[in-house]
Order: sequence, then structure tokens, then C-alpha cells
Amino acid sequence: MTSTPIHFLPAGRAFRPLALAAAIALALGLSACGKQDEGKTAGQQLDSAIAKTEEAAAQAKAKAESEMASAGTAMKNATQSAEASGKDMAAKAGEKIDDLTITTTVTAGLAKDADLSALKINVDTRNGAVTLNGSAPTEAARDKATTLAKGVKGVNSVDNKLVVKAAS
Repeated sequence: MTSTPIHFLPAGRAFRPLALAAAIALALGLSACGKQDEGKTAGQQLDSAIAKTEEAAAQAKAKAESEMASAGTAMKNATQSAEASGKDMAAKAGEKIDDLTITTTVTAGLAKDADLSALKINVDTRNGAVTLNGSAPTEAARDKATTLAKGVKGVNSVDNKLVVKAAS
């Protein structure tokens, strides 16, 4: 079996046919694209294409800037809305904490009182309105529970539903 030697072209000569084919394709493409540009040189056609590209780029830039400004405004509005919502939620949480504080303070005050400490009184608070449920040994103890609850900071009203039951 005999082998045929492989001959390589020098590096510069190997790419000449490829470069020539690319140049021909480019020239044909430019001439096909610019039917209305007949009579213009290839350089003039290229300048026209560059000008159109620059114009399209300028329009895209203006549109992007406009959209960024709109997005910035939307982001600002969303931030303000979130801030207001956060403040509202914090205020509501503060109300709940205040109601819990009122309930705890009234219950502690009832437990400290000698006439009321043995009683089972349920204290419920909603938006500063205290409701007392359960029983009291006397009418005076019942009234004392109302007075004690009204004396707690943050209490708007007291609904005393205590029933007077004499100790057996």
C-alpha cells in the first residue's frame, strides 16, 4: 500500500479563497438589500445603513430611558404603599399589644384585691373596651371591679357582666 503525501498550503494562501467568497457574498448582499439605493456606491450604502442603525439605537435608548423612568415611579409608589401598609400593620399590632396589656393589668389588679382575689373573673379587652364576666360576692365587690378596670391606662369603657353570688 502506497501512501500519498499530503501537501499543506501556507497559512496565508489557505484563507484567500474563503476571504474572497466572503467579500463576494457581502457585495451581493449589499446590492440585494439596497434596491432603492441604486446609484449609490457601496460606501454610501454602508453609511446609510450605519445611520439607520444609529437612529434605531437612539430610539431604543429613548424607549429604555422612558421605561426606566416609569419603572422608577412604579417602584417609588410601591415603596410608599409598602411603608404605609407597614405603619398600618404596626399600629394594629400596637393595638393588640395595648389590649393584651390592659387585660393583663386589670387581671393583676383584680388578683391583688382582697375582696376580688378569690373570684374567677374573666377579663376580655377589644380596642380598649373591657368586658368582665364571672361572679362577685357582693354588689360592692362588683362595683370595685368596674372602678379598678376603669383606672387602667388605655381603657375606654367597661362592660361589667359580673353576677353577684353570695359566698356559701
